[in-house]
Amino acid sequence: MPRVRRLAAVFLLLSLGCSQLKFLKPPSVPVPRGSSSLEAGPAIGAGLSTSVDTMADWVTYNRTLEGNRGSPLAEIDTGNVALLRPACTFDLGERVSFQTGPVVVAGTMYLTTAEHTYAIDAATCALRWKHTYAYRPHPDFDLKVNRGVAYADGRLFRGANDGRLYALDARTGEEIWNVVAGDVSRGETFPAATVAWGGLVFISNAGGDNFGVTGRMMAFDANTGGRVWSFDLVPETGKAGRTWPPGTEIVPRGGGATWTTYALDTLAGSVFLATGNAAPDFLDEVRPGANLYTYSVVELDARLGTLKRWQQLLQGDDHDWDLAAAPSLVRTAGGRRLIAQGGKDGRLYAIDRRSGTVLWRTPVTTIENAGASLTEEGTRFCPGVNGGVEWNGPAYSRDLDAFFVNAIDWCTTVKLAPAPKLQGKKALPWTGSSQLRHPFGVQDSASAGWLTAVDAESGAVRWRYRSPTPLIAGVTSTAGGLVFTGDLRGEVLAFDGRTGAV
Repeated sequence: MPRVRRLAAVFLLLSLGCSQLKFLKPPSVPVPRGSSSLEAGPAIGAGLSTSVDTMADWVTYNRTLEGNRGSPLAEIDTGNVALLRPACTFDLGERVSFQTGPVVVAGTMYLTTAEHTYAIDAATCALRWKHTYAYRPHPDFDLKVNRGVAYADGRLFRGANDGRLYALDARTGEEIWNVVAGDVSRGETFPAATVAWGGLVFISNAGGDNFGVTGRMMAFDANTGGRVWSFDLVPETGKAGRTWPPGTEIVPRGGGATWTTYALDTLAGSVFLATGNAAPDFLDEVRPGANLYTYSVVELDARLGTLKRWQQLLQGDDHDWDLAAAPSLVRTAGGRRLIAQGGKDGRLYAIDRRSGTVLWRTPVTTIENAGASLTEEGTRFCPGVNGGVEWNGPAYSRDLDAFFVNAIDWCTTVKLAPAPKLQGKKALPWTGSSQLRHPFGVQDSASAGWLTAVDAESGAVRWRYRSPTPLIAGVTSTAGGLVFTGDLRGEVLAFDGRTGAV
């Protein structure tokens, strides 16, 4: 049985972000489907403020719509960080994979699990309200995770793993609307944290490893939940459609789903998203071609849903190396406008926004046997299917002009299963492997992690920290010269951003 770990202190919850921790407490009393329960307290309901302080609040998954995860606060610095002590603790009372990115607005922190949304006092950790949506997932394709909410105009927006999107009142937790966004019968899920801007809510589906599921980015009306536009990430027609072979009953077109949140350039009116691999994951011989827009950073017009630009970072991916992390939009100290993108292939990429070219690609974990062909006998490669940069992307410090990114050091062995051996089994979430069924593989017993500081201009590594556990948590840089993150032992780590000293 796993050890019980608690996230303590408000600032630590923010820095840990999506740390994959497990909580073990007696089960709470069931709450009816789609209901809210309010706990007694002095700041509940109509008395709860929802006005945003752009300096102190953390109003979206990566703090800013651009996704840089950098805090402008400097009161805590390298001189006094060692004096920090836990301020309070909140136990969820459920045993879950806890991947939420906390959002803080006007002294209230919002957290999510697959079924529940919590609002707690960010100073005392007292529960303000709890909303439960007892979703009904596909029996074979339930990820059992949720990575957070978006906040806008007094409302919270989040996805559910039964193909739905819903809005809650941020003051009370009451459900405002709940709409269908995907097809749960095909295995479409919505674990990613939404983004809200300009009266729209943006979300894309996961489930691209399932049979014939394709990714699409969507925008919904924040007031009504009505769908405004939808963009297919695996097109059937046009130039992008011709980068795929014709789909068949045995091997339909699939993939291109998203697993995490998005970035927005409000001046350009663009939404940026990173897409996953093509399906089947490992047998690329049945899907020759570029398979657009998989494994790409895609820029869409945020109001119209039309394509502006895309950059495919890996063609012919047959290792399940999704772009699972969120893009980060930054302007470097030298004035260059970049998209920073972490990949499960173990690299951090920088794309020049003016030219669309990749300026540098820097390894941030162990990369071995990456170009080897997969075989029926088995091929070991690093990083594995659960390695590299997962759903948390880099943090950027403009003061230091550097990115800080976590990565997992964990290898996988895959044994291929050719398509003819699977005829008649089209209902399976077939990945092209005889030993791998989404999302777990034959993993090495040894796993570790890296936190890497990367120069934003050149891509050169400034320093590295090796962790005895995978590093999955969010990373936060601060104006106090610090970098915060957490490991899977439940430890919170504070680094000197210049030197990498703990």
